[in-house]
Amino acid sequence: MIEEILPACVASAEQFADPPDIRLFAEEAALVATAVEKRRREFATGRDCARRALAALGLPPVPIPRGERGAPGWPPGIVGSITHCAGFRAAAAAPAAAVHAVGLDAEPDQPLPALVLGTVALPPERAMLRELAAAGPGPCWDRLLFSAKESVYKAWFPLTGRWLGFSGAAVTISPADGTFEARLLVAGAMAGGRPVDRLAGRWLARDGLILTAVTLLPRR
Repeated sequence: MIEEILPACVASAEQFADPPDIRLFAEEAALVATAVEKRRREFATGRDCARRALAALGLPPVPIPRGERGAPGWPPGIVGSITHCAGFRAAAAAPAAAVHAVGLDAEPDQPLPALVLGTVALPPERAMLRELAAAGPGPCWDRLLFSAKESVYKAWFPLTGRWLGFSGAAVTISPADGTFEARLLVAGAMAGGRPVDRLAGRWLARDGLILTAVTLLPRR
């Protein structure tokens, strides 16, 4: 599924369950040694997906440590992202020479918990969500907005090394073509020597899941 919202230059892998025989590198296992079993299994499957994506790029298996704010530590010259939710794990990776940044997020296609929307959505975004809901059946648009902002953050952070809150980007969702655009309200993102003020993404809702992906390609 995830490959449907990624460009061909980005390799990806996904799993809908946690295989019991995944083996972590010692430094990875140490990161989740005290975690509950569920967390250890989803972590291992996410790392396995990441290594499968790297293999599709012709790279050997390597440890993928946890960097600042939990971001995956990709091999030099590689950008990527890992995501997981109930019943789904995925990862994507690409050469940094071909892609500046990748952000993935997966969520259940269910409404956001009560009171969460107020912390996620800006006033224009709340108006957009009402319009989308009134237009007819569709995914849980509030959860899609949340997922889009998560993908935006995962693409933003490697470019800046800085936190980006939900109020740091204004997202516009296009229901007809499965795309969205995030207008960055915080300066500081640079790619290819140029400032980045917008990030484009794609979304997919299927089989009870919402998937979003942001890919920042070099300007031509």
